[in-house]
Amino acid sequence: MGFLPVTREEMEKLGWERPDFVYVIGDAYVDHSSFGPAVISRVLESRGYKVAVIPQPDWKRDDSIAVFGEPRLAFLVSSGNMDSMVNHYTAAKKKRSFDAYSPGGKAGLRPDRAVTVYGNLIRRTYKHTPVILGGIEASLRRLAHYDYWSDKVRRSVLLDSGADLISYGMGERSIAAIAEALDSGLPVSSLTFIPGTVYKTREIPEMTDPVFLPSWEEVSVDREAYGKSFRIQYENTDSITGRVLAEDYGSRGYVVQNPPAAPLTEGEMDDVYELPYMRAWHPIYDQAGGIPAFSEIRFSLTSSRGCFGGCNFCALTFHEGRVVQARSEESLIREAKILIRDKEFKGYIHDVGGPTADFTAPACEKQLTRGVCARRQCLFPKPCGNLRVAHRKYVGILRKLRELPGV
Repeated sequence: MGFLPVTREEMEKLGWERPDFVYVIGDAYVDHSSFGPAVISRVLESRGYKVAVIPQPDWKRDDSIAVFGEPRLAFLVSSGNMDSMVNHYTAAKKKRSFDAYSPGGKAGLRPDRAVTVYGNLIRRTYKHTPVILGGIEASLRRLAHYDYWSDKVRRSVLLDSGADLISYGMGERSIAAIAEALDSGLPVSSLTFIPGTVYKTREIPEMTDPVFLPSWEEVSVDREAYGKSFRIQYENTDSITGRVLAEDYGSRGYVVQNPPAAPLTEGEMDDVYELPYMRAWHPIYDQAGGIPAFSEIRFSLTSSRGCFGGCNFCALTFHEGRVVQARSEESLIREAKILIRDKEFKGYIHDVGGPTADFTAPACEKQLTRGVCARRQCLFPKPCGNLRVAHRKYVGILRKLRELPGV
């Protein structure tokens, strides 16, 4: 097992005539489970698909996305682990001089609004090849959204990028379903049924029965309408209770969001994080000194995802959902033993957690069968009586990891 190909020469050494998917990303290529594109690529590979990667293409040159020619099934597009605008600018809108996800920390290797630029770059050359957006930037811009940098409401990135679909949230389930549908011969225009996706359409498909959001014409000029739209979206972030949402763009038709994909089970989480990652940046970055962001997670373990906190300043529940998903103790121990064998491991596992630190289970049993409460918070204005508050499992995992020889 090795890195996925980033050049035609590497692809030909694998004996491929062409890949099934070409993944265009705004980050440098790091094959580690903390990097979203690596996860999606390895999930597809585990299902028998050939995936090639174009990291940080020169968006000023049309041929930069033609490295592998036209993929058999689709182009995948992500700005990387961060929204490109957050990556480029401080909260004071000052240009950053350092990019932790680029070789040697060099800034300026991706464009502003990367998924939009990459989508249009692909579409200029490949008029009819499916283009699928994913990652945090596309996920949080999947419907009309307030854009801090321009101080205005912008329309769905699906329309501005020329793409066909958005795989929003954590994309393992949706990308597998998209790949299977495309591989079966279905046109991308017919993929209107996959949970965790957003598509555009001239007419709402029969039997969809969506909740209609305030139209683009309304939310672009009326703050109250925008607030109403976001409230409806927030109340439909659960895979069990979530409804289909439709946003009217007048003559452009509709942008339709399917309910979120179901959370991963413990076994599925284990499988995803134990795929054959190289756990390193691609060797093409050695001369530049590597990728700074890798050092932050190299000796850390991802144990969970999702959050029931619902903090108003955070977009996590809007992206990952409110149901906490966690790996098994056995899976974490197996990965820890891989870390211990790394010749640069000094005995310290820096972190065992996830975006929400030490959450190890859903807030309550009800969430797994009836979904999260649409209009109630687990913690506000006071903790819910059904909330399971216990750290015994988490502390137990930490103790078992500490007992491993070499830690």
